[in-house]
Amino acid sequence: MVEKNLGLVHSCVHRFTGRGIEYDDMYQAGCMGLVKAIKGFDKSRGIMFSTYAVPVILGEIRRLFRDGGTVKVSRSVKELGLKAVRCKEYLEKKLGREVHISEIAKELEVSEDDVTEALTATMPTISLTVNEDEGGGQMDIPTEYLDDHLSDVLSLKQLISELPSQDRMIIYYRFYKDYTQSKTAEKLNMTQVQVSRKEKKILKFLYQKLNS
Repeated sequence: MVEKNLGLVHSCVHRFTGRGIEYDDMYQAGCMGLVKAIKGFDKSRGIMFSTYAVPVILGEIRRLFRDGGTVKVSRSVKELGLKAVRCKEYLEKKLGREVHISEIAKELEVSEDDVTEALTATMPTISLTVNEDEGGGQMDIPTEYLDDHLSDVLSLKQLISELPSQDRMIIYYRFYKDYTQSKTAEKLNMTQVQVSRKEKKILKFLYQKLNS
């Protein structure tokens, strides 16, 4: 069971690479989470193992960061952050307006995700519970639940991989290649009506499994 699901651990660990903790250490923590998930999984609940396991694995990896104190920022991210800040200032002077992440990324020839991470790393640490006497009060910072999103994505990939071959191809053509139902039907030697019915059935199945 462990060997069969090591791919889930690797997928979870990749989410945290470049954040100051060695891959092997995170992988070890993820494997501990996998073992915990195997011990705690209840087949009678009718959910996919991956749906249950991914949050447990992520929890163990996050625990590693909490136990290690402040998450370290790698030198490459810091360097990119400085470049991004200088680039932002340069473009704003040149264009006379605020610039978007996409414009900075294009100028530096890197991805938008890399620029976002780098700029975030250059920001000063903020206390979430500033003392009232210091003119603060509690500060609410909106956050995006990326771990939950990752869990959904991994679970969805697992579910799709277990679909019959024809059903997988329908999902592939419709939602990865963005084909119309007619073009998908042509590719799979089906009618457009057959594709439409199949698609509704598959999506209903995936939705029910992910929300069970």
